[in-house]
Amino acid sequence: MSVNDSKAEAKSLFIAAGCNRIVNNVSWGASDLVSFGAQNAVAIFCPKSAQILTTLPGHRAAVNCTHWLPSNKFAFKAKHFNRHYLLSGDADGTIILWELSVVGNKWRHVLQLPQSHKKGVTCITAFMVSQSDAIFATSSSDGTVCVWDAALPTTSGGECKLTCLETLIIGSRPMVTLSLAQLPGNTGLIALAMGGLDNKIYLYCGERTGKFVRACEVKGHADWIRSLDFSLPILSGECDSILLVSSSQDKGIRIWKLTLRGSLADTEDTRKRGEISLASYIEGPVFVAGSFSYQISLESLLIGHEDWVYSVQWQPPSVVAEEEVGFYQPQSILSASMDKTMMIWQPERKTGIWMNVVTVGELSHCALGFYGGHWSPDAHSILAHGFGGAFHMWKNIGVSSDNWQPQRVPSGHFAAVTDIGWARCGEYILSVSHDQTARIFAPWHNQDPQSNGNSWHEIARPQVHGHDINCAAIVQGKGNHRFVSGAEEKVARVFEAPLSFLKTLHHTTSEQSSFPEDVQADVQVLGANMSALGLSQKPIYVNATREVQDHPGNDGLDTLESVPDAFPVTLTEPPIEDQLAWHTLWPESHKLYGHGNELFSLCCDHEGKLVASSCKAQSATVAEIWLWQVGSWKAVGRLQSHSLTVTQMEFSHDDNLLLAVSRDRQFSVFKINRGGMDEIDYNLIERREAHKRIIWACSWNPFGHEFATGSRDKTVKIWGVEKTSSVKHLLSLPPFNSSVNALSWVGLDQQRDHGLLAVGMETGLLQIWSLHVERGNGTDSISTPSVTAAPIIRLDPFMCHVSAVNRLAWKNHENNENCTSLQLASCGADNSVRLYEVTID
Repeated sequence: MSVNDSKAEAKSLFIAAGCNRIVNNVSWGASDLVSFGAQNAVAIFCPKSAQILTTLPGHRAAVNCTHWLPSNKFAFKAKHFNRHYLLSGDADGTIILWELSVVGNKWRHVLQLPQSHKKGVTCITAFMVSQSDAIFATSSSDGTVCVWDAALPTTSGGECKLTCLETLIIGSRPMVTLSLAQLPGNTGLIALAMGGLDNKIYLYCGERTGKFVRACEVKGHADWIRSLDFSLPILSGECDSILLVSSSQDKGIRIWKLTLRGSLADTEDTRKRGEISLASYIEGPVFVAGSFSYQISLESLLIGHEDWVYSVQWQPPSVVAEEEVGFYQPQSILSASMDKTMMIWQPERKTGIWMNVVTVGELSHCALGFYGGHWSPDAHSILAHGFGGAFHMWKNIGVSSDNWQPQRVPSGHFAAVTDIGWARCGEYILSVSHDQTARIFAPWHNQDPQSNGNSWHEIARPQVHGHDINCAAIVQGKGNHRFVSGAEEKVARVFEAPLSFLKTLHHTTSEQSSFPEDVQADVQVLGANMSALGLSQKPIYVNATREVQDHPGNDGLDTLESVPDAFPVTLTEPPIEDQLAWHTLWPESHKLYGHGNELFSLCCDHEGKLVASSCKAQSATVAEIWLWQVGSWKAVGRLQSHSLTVTQMEFSHDDNLLLAVSRDRQFSVFKINRGGMDEIDYNLIERREAHKRIIWACSWNPFGHEFATGSRDKTVKIWGVEKTSSVKHLLSLPPFNSSVNALSWVGLDQQRDHGLLAVGMETGLLQIWSLHVERGNGTDSISTPSVTAAPIIRLDPFMCHVSAVNRLAWKNHENNENCTSLQLASCGADNSVRLYEVTID
């Protein structure tokens, strides 16, 4: 297979990403898919498979809001829709409309809204009039609310006609929640309720042709309004009243009834028309819209949450069985609060008093409250997203009575992912992030046969730290699984897998784990506990588990510094967030002191005997590379060469050379000599200014002493270390369109010295190049090898990262002959970890 004949394709196997920690970020659509913002990507996940299906590129700032057209509220209208639409708004005020074709599951960027807001979008809400007609409203921190009329495409790929009906200037206190409804009485009038950074609900009314006017203010809450949601009429035929539910930072939920009193011609009679129910014991304001008058009254006050209530949502209407067009609006409300609970509220049948009938929540030490709660279209499941960027889902599996049980959901980092690495035998991927966690993702083989049997999940969270984590290196070689991590501190920390993880890993793989059971017997640590300050993780020993359970810390007193004990167990199915956050920690075995600044880069040699580390530096003495001996964890070397931060290091595949690249635009190659008695000798054989800007990435050829460097100057260069210990420039790839941030070289055919180089860019895009090294006939020991290169894959932007790629890593494969299928892991500033399968023909 020559370079030019290489044909390859890549497909996405897995995406992990956390949810942006902001209200109104999540939407559950009538398509039964959930959308959310993951940094500046719009991520789409399927609740049934618990997998993120894709991410949509287009936003240049963090995504604040997403909203489906139609949303779960209008699912009863959307059973036979061929296309669904999605609105997303970001922190710069940009709003984008996307189209999903149900056939083929294909996404399309339809348009970016004109006259977008000048500041961040805070809320998007919509009302579906018909399959191709919707009204939606958007609010922003710039103090404006826009109302839009959208004529959606009638054919796939068609044009969308947008009309801005009204731009309302609210003032200095922006609105953070909106809800749209058609006013009762088939009047053709539209109501827009909005709430924000004061304690009033503002109601605006208008017609489809435009001009919305403020109808009234509704007072009652004692703090900022956080969420509003109009119900549909209780039955599709009865249209004299609708309900509005509101929640606030005053911890209360209020239900308001909006009733049609009559036309203005009947004003004398309006007070006598229709009896107001006993529950509406406070008569509210009367307002005029068009030629009709309406009254708002307080229907009920719901007290039960102990903290701010961030979200309230009516249960989606259900289709009336007899008539396909009719619907029924259930009297049921879902609320989500910062008190870590979601509640379902329903009126009692006899008294009509609203009661809390279901409470679910996360009681773990790590959960810090919920930002939003959402119904599934069929109302059998509820979903929350929280402060930790995590999702929590419960499903009602009860037959005669409610029984809400936790369900699997996608998980991932909620801040930039800084480093990634494969386990020595490829059983799992380890990633670290500025969200202060390290996470392990693995394929779970013994799944139910209907779920394709090989989906990836987060199976452990070995480190939960108090500082942003910048780098990690998995220790290769024999023995237990270990890794070293470096955070925004001067100490590198070493972690070792506990017995509970080894047994869980055994469950995940259909074949025998690489860590046999007789070696597991030597591991005496079952798991780890978090310390009060969140920096060190203390081991839980196998023989001490019963004692820990019998004697809780602090004699049962709940103080600010008390941390509940973890109970590590062997997992037989992919864990949910509550288990991951607390019970899957690895114990810390060593701390490596020496660096003068925060750690920035780590790498391990292929034998598992040396670890190299570097830190942030602005002088030559601080920019030293430290070498640590695995096992004793003694410092055995301090390599001086660079004057600024060393950004990445890598050992050659025979472990004889160490390559380092730096912010000072230079690379260094060190010769590592290993003597007897674990003695290490090293010397600098080459230092060269290789690029015009910072060098971010480097990678060795697995079959020789050639290496690649990638830089902010948008170039990738190939170099060769000769037998005379000099380094020669062999090839420069054509300039890329943006800074090259990550490189990874994998071997395909050792006899022909053929491999692939993955290139990750600041824009998030990925390319894969085929590299072929020609070494001549071997008679001339001084001859310089030649390298030929050709691009074979430019990944589709919908498969790539949406922000800078931070690291790439090919899965290790032992058989280098005629390898046709490879796996490439990547991580980036868009909070995501991605896995691709690359197939070579």
